[in-house]
Parts: sequence; C-alpha cells; structure tokens
Amino acid sequence: MSRSGEDEVRHMLDGPHPQVPADLAQRAAERGARLLHRRRLARRLMLLLAFAAVVAFTVWAVTAQPWQVPPAETTPPLDGW
Repeated sequence: MSRSGEDEVRHMLDGPHPQVPADLAQRAAERGARLLHRRRLARRLMLLLAFAAVVAFTVWAVTAQPWQVPPAETTPPLDGW
C-alpha cells in the first residue's frame, strides 16, 4: 500500500463514527435464534424425509422382491413328440 493510501485510511478511521442502535445486539441475537431454529427444523424435516424414503424402499423391496427371476410366461415349444 502506498503512503498516500495509508494516510487516506488513517483519515477515514479518525473521522466520526456512525451511531450504533442501542438494541442492535438484541436484534442480532433474536435473528440468530430464528435462523438456528429454521436450520434445526429443516434438518429434522430432511432426516424425516430420508427415513420415510428408506422405509418406502424397504417395503417395496420386500413386496416386489426384485432380486428374484420372474417366472416364465410361456412354455418352450415341444418338438419331436
């Protein structure tokens, strides 16, 4: 940083500071609590959705049994009888 840039920064920092609202910390804490609550709720809903998906897949797999070969629909032709 050049010397003139440092002087400009020092001048800006030495100037008057804006007034901070008296209830700023309280509002920030309330907003943080709301965000935390929403994140917890979203996480719980996602876990519930994942659990429901696992249960639905398990029920489907038990009833459909996709690992078994389906029975043949037709019999092979009998030649030579």
